[in-house]
Amino acid sequence: MKILSIIVGGVIFALGYAVFLIPHKIVPGGVSGIAMIIRFLYNTPVGIITILLNIPLFLLALHVLGLQFGVRSIGAIIYTNLLIDFLIYQVQIQTPTDNVVLAALYGGILLGIGLGLIFRGGASTGGTDIVGQIFSRYTNLSVGMWIMIVDFAVITTAGITTHSIELALLGYLALFLSSKVIDLILEGIDYARAAFVVSTRTDEITDQIYEKMKRGVTILDGHSPYSKEKRPVLMCVITKKETPFFRSMIKQVDKDAFVIFTDVFEVVGKGFRPRV
Repeated sequence: MKILSIIVGGVIFALGYAVFLIPHKIVPGGVSGIAMIIRFLYNTPVGIITILLNIPLFLLALHVLGLQFGVRSIGAIIYTNLLIDFLIYQVQIQTPTDNVVLAALYGGILLGIGLGLIFRGGASTGGTDIVGQIFSRYTNLSVGMWIMIVDFAVITTAGITTHSIELALLGYLALFLSSKVIDLILEGIDYARAAFVVSTRTDEITDQIYEKMKRGVTILDGHSPYSKEKRPVLMCVITKKETPFFRSMIKQVDKDAFVIFTDVFEVVGKGFRPRV
């Protein structure tokens, strides 16, 4: 099912770019957005350039962060971007609208659906996610903040390149829509979750949460009537985007850990935005 999710998501992702965003020069940020800017200047294929731009980012991430990128992520990047070029140059697919606002709306929605399905399939699209992690390592800003800064810079550069403020504004709109749709695809409408973990390897899990997620942990006293043993219960509040990574991380440390996720209506405190 995960592979199918990546395949279907890749098709929707590629359609968003090939049918709506690229024909109307609407840049939604990211490495693909940089590839679009290069296309505007030199008429190069967006998909191939995106793949080439991701190569040094992967190498830098492996060197600086020591990340291990799975086959799914690398395959997803190659698959989705080759599909974009296939639709543009081989199929020669045409945009169904001349209205740039509709193009931004539908392009952003399709992009969000596609990325959401790819993420659910356990793959990554690289790009600004990698840049955000690298910059966050050497600054006090979060990964999400750096991603937003980089995307903002890419869209602004696209507006300067095309000499159009309107296209830049539409790019911000497409980025906003895609982000919201990704949230809906991944975890539904609730924006945060509380995770409760019962494990015999509490210290290791706590260290992993601090090191890899930069999230706080509260340890509660737990008691098992069955085993008559006292066990600590870890409580950690995370964003819904972090839920798949948190689940995977816990299972890597202790595959027998007992984990409960519960929806949180609102979180007031450091690391979380007010509910919108």
